[in-house]
Amino acid sequence: MELNGIVLSPDPRLKTECAPIEEITPEIRELAESMKQTMFEDGGVGLAAPQVGALVQMVLVDTEYSSAEDYDPYVLINPVIVEKSDTMQTSCEGCLSIPGITVEIARPDHVVVEAYNLDGELMVYEASNDLFCVCLQHEIDHLHGITMFDHLAPAARARALREYQEALARGAKPGDTE
Repeated sequence: MELNGIVLSPDPRLKTECAPIEEITPEIRELAESMKQTMFEDGGVGLAAPQVGALVQMVLVDTEYSSAEDYDPYVLINPVIVEKSDTMQTSCEGCLSIPGITVEIARPDHVVVEAYNLDGELMVYEASNDLFCVCLQHEIDHLHGITMFDHLAPAARARALREYQEALARGAKPGDTE
């Protein structure tokens, strides 16, 4: 199921290991532009290609914009977490593909990510103790078929799934949180 251009859980595309991008083609650039528009329209701070139905390793992240004028997401192609801390931080996460709820998830509080940009340059992104750190990990998870439900203990997962179904029944749309 899709809503506002976003693939909604439990669509099997969200549980799929995505293919690496071998070449930055005009189609990949078009996908990035389409994802930028979708993410902005739905009020997201991150978006992974499988969330728009493209099963390739690309994510967009912009955790600091406040308007269209300062909206300029990073495009990460084939991102890999090359370093992560052993120290965990718990934060409240939402997801455009799981609208209407947020859940508490513990993740490493520091990561270093390597990825290519749209010019084919290898970039390094480092983040600690902030939304950017959480968002990088959340979006990279999507490329490997992992959703925020997968980080929850069984009882918390059951509760979150029930809350998600209730949110959908109320008409929750991508970008909506509780």
